[in-house]
Amino acid sequence: VSGVRAWVGDRRATPVVVPLLLLACGASGVAAQVVTRETEDRVEHAARILGELVETYGVSGDEDRVRAAVRRQLPGWADARVDSAGNLWVRVGEGDPVVVFVAHLDETGYQVTEIEEDGRLAIRARGGMAAWLWEATPALVHAASGPVPGVFTPRAEAGAERPGRAGARGFGVDVGTASRAETEALGIRVGDMVTNPKRFVRLQGTRATGRSFDDRVGSAAQILALQRLDPDDLDHEVIFLWVVEEEIGLIGSGIAAAALRDRPVRVHAVDTFVSADTPLDAQNFAVAPIGDGPVARMVDNSSVTPPPVRDSLIALAARHGIPLQLGTTNGGNDGSAFQHWGVVDVPFGWPLRYSHSPIEVIDLRDLVALGDLIHAIAVDW
Repeated sequence: VSGVRAWVGDRRATPVVVPLLLLACGASGVAAQVVTRETEDRVEHAARILGELVETYGVSGDEDRVRAAVRRQLPGWADARVDSAGNLWVRVGEGDPVVVFVAHLDETGYQVTEIEEDGRLAIRARGGMAAWLWEATPALVHAASGPVPGVFTPRAEAGAERPGRAGARGFGVDVGTASRAETEALGIRVGDMVTNPKRFVRLQGTRATGRSFDDRVGSAAQILALQRLDPDDLDHEVIFLWVVEEEIGLIGSGIAAAALRDRPVRVHAVDTFVSADTPLDAQNFAVAPIGDGPVARMVDNSSVTPPPVRDSLIALAARHGIPLQLGTTNGGNDGSAFQHWGVVDVPFGWPLRYSHSPIEVIDLRDLVALGDLIHAIAVDW
């Protein structure tokens, strides 16, 4: 599906007006995007927020640090509250229609299931990812006493033996110890979470790489929208949610949806659009170039955006000069947990390369525009 694909040039460019061509499902029109010092400043501000969130660890079920990082970035007027599941809520305005935005706090990773006799850690995945992307890479065990470095061990072939070991082993973590007692002396316990070490890295221009952009970008976009929002501009209630345990089954959003039931008229899940904008992916599905703006999910494995709602969203983006792409992709979204109550799910996000890997890539202009889209929906739709 063709989308609204336009954006600005290199962030270091001098002020220039770039036409915005609207080619979404037959809609057409012209707008403009001005590259100014303000645009550059907004990209840098977004990068600072995102950088803090990305460099904060929070595997599904261990989101406390990420939730605290989000709260630090909220405007002073925001009354942020945490429910019994650990979801963070900010309610703004009063009256109908109630509109909900939801991003998730957690990231993929692993959890220690056993400390073996030789000190090695058996682990299980928390979320969907390819184990081969992690094996033979640095590991970080998030023990209560502090992070402990290690390595994700390569998977041995069946029947193979390694020197000094009892026999073949599966995928796990080695922290350099030789016994269970030595490992426990480091403070490691069954139930601890394990990730790669990670860092937010700026690339050339407005590109950046790191791990856990899913869904730190969505979380940052909601923060940006709230920082711009004047509560007096709202004539209805808008709820911003940051939910827990999305990666292991939409647990936090399911609890939030049950609390709200059929009150919301719409829910917007703000999450990754896994894009085929890569050198090797076939260019016939999920094509949404990074840098061309946010992407509305028309169809995924859990939701279908109704055509009249799609058209209204396109018109809203055009009114506010916000670049917008439309696409279909795999995976689900937090908004689908609300559909049981009859709430319309209209998910959108940003295009992401190399999802659920240590080298995810984004364009920071997409983050800025995503925050603008959330703000526009809150005040004008």
